[in-house]
Amino acid sequence: MELKSILEAVLFASDKPLSTRELRDICTAAADQSEDPEIIAFKKPKEPDVLAALEALEGEHAAADRSFCLVCVAGAWQFVSRPQFAPWLRPFSAGRNRTAKLSQPALETLAIIAYRQPLTRAEMEQIRGVSVDGVLQTLIERGLVEQRGRADVVGRPMTFGTTLLFLEYFGLRDLDELPAADELRRIVVEKPEALLTIDPGLATTPPDPAGPETSTESPATEPAQTSSDTGEAPENAPAETSDLEPAP
Repeated sequence: MELKSILEAVLFASDKPLSTRELRDICTAAADQSEDPEIIAFKKPKEPDVLAALEALEGEHAAADRSFCLVCVAGAWQFVSRPQFAPWLRPFSAGRNRTAKLSQPALETLAIIAYRQPLTRAEMEQIRGVSVDGVLQTLIERGLVEQRGRADVVGRPMTFGTTLLFLEYFGLRDLDELPAADELRRIVVEKPEALLTIDPGLATTPPDPAGPETSTESPATEPAQTSSDTGEAPENAPAETSDLEPAP
């Protein structure tokens, strides 16, 4: 018996995608419940061995040109039907809820996040040229985007990045499978001034415009908010459409 055959049987019977760690746990659980030496021999397969077996299976099914294939999406493996057989399989999914499609503004914002993550809302708006508040909130509610922490710049704005569900939504194994988008990656974004650490072990603070000497003057008037700060679209910027469109 080969590890490759065991993994193939498990994935074929599973009703959900399984990661390499989950497959290893299944092998361990089966060995713990058995006294058969052949089963116990696969108690703790090494993760590189599991991955090698899965990739071998993936290649074999691709070469066999069957109606289904083995794929890895968002780090989990599963058997799926090939896209060209969708017309014959569509009746089996007629009763299922269909996910609403993303609009063009939502797709544009999602692409910016995917290729430039982690980045702040203000940086997204610099690239798009319009406010992204509504679209960003929708992407977060859909589970495609999540908060990643705070940027190490003045104001400590929140940064955002894509989720595992994003990979599942677009059928990607990982972010390395994103199509090439050199132009999007090369767009220059102006970042706020970085925070300065005033002493090792102490919290970072924004730079003091008064310099090292103590200023006796009254504080300067706070500058007016820009479109990046308020999340509003710049003057004469094109208005966004609805961030979700129903699937046909």
